[in-house]
Amino acid sequence: MPEDTPAAGRDRLRELLDAVLDEDNRTLSEMAGDAFASPWHFSRQVSRGAGEAPVALRRRVVLERAAWQLRQGRSVTDVAFAAGYESVEGFSRAFTRAHGRTPGQRGTAPARDAHWLPAPNGIHFHPPASLWVAGQPGQRGGDEVTALLVHHDLEDTRALLETATGLPEEEYRRVRVPGQQVLAWDGPEESLAAVLEHQVWSTEMWLAAVEGADHPVRGRDDPASLLARHDEAAPRWLAFVREVSRRGAWGDRLVDALCDPPESFVLGSVVAHVLTYGAHRRQLARHWFRAAGLDVDAGDPIDWLRRRTS
Repeated sequence: MPEDTPAAGRDRLRELLDAVLDEDNRTLSEMAGDAFASPWHFSRQVSRGAGEAPVALRRRVVLERAAWQLRQGRSVTDVAFAAGYESVEGFSRAFTRAHGRTPGQRGTAPARDAHWLPAPNGIHFHPPASLWVAGQPGQRGGDEVTALLVHHDLEDTRALLETATGLPEEEYRRVRVPGQQVLAWDGPEESLAAVLEHQVWSTEMWLAAVEGADHPVRGRDDPASLLARHDEAAPRWLAFVREVSRRGAWGDRLVDALCDPPESFVLGSVVAHVLTYGAHRRQLARHWFRAAGLDVDAGDPIDWLRRRTS
């Protein structure tokens, strides 16, 4: 293995990009110093790992971010100085060379990748403060079974939320397993209210990450409010998964700078994560519905598909 191959378990992509894109690192020497490496060694490492020299990579991603910020209504002056340029004129020249239009001209219609520039490595700015790393086209081909599972997960969640509307408040909020946690970092899920709220929140949270939206604010957790939250997020999540499937983009990466420290997520693993813990929560909710005296089905996707196609 090469001498600078990272140890097992380290996120090499994130470590390289952290130093390149840190707001305080404007020069190659500053980037290299942040990575405790010489400029020559750092440049070699980034160029070999990302297929792009660090200064060029930083300049391109910063100009992608600038295009997105301008589309959000920021002034050219504010965006220019946020991008590290000493003058608006210098920023305008660089922006025009990169995007083929001046900062004051309107770009393409809003889209996740409307602000992207050509890149040799698929690494792009993803709002509000993250990166998107596209995999090789068709790297992990589209999988309609995955889209089907996501569709079932969303419709089954809705059916459980509708069931919850007929449950007395005391049963809905009763603590059934003190200390119950589905994910250690996500807080306790000791009641039906908590399990169903976490189910909806998981979709909202990951949807915000892949859409480049601000971190969502958690809403109310009564059944009617959860139904409204679910109905707002579910179609968008399903559309996103179907688009990933269509493009065969399961190997694309999202580098989420809102995490501390930033983390890199493969899209296929994100969808698998949502499906895995979603299935667990849905079956846990069924168990507790039965304990509360309600008759619920098994939640089998075979039965669900038969009902849809009959």
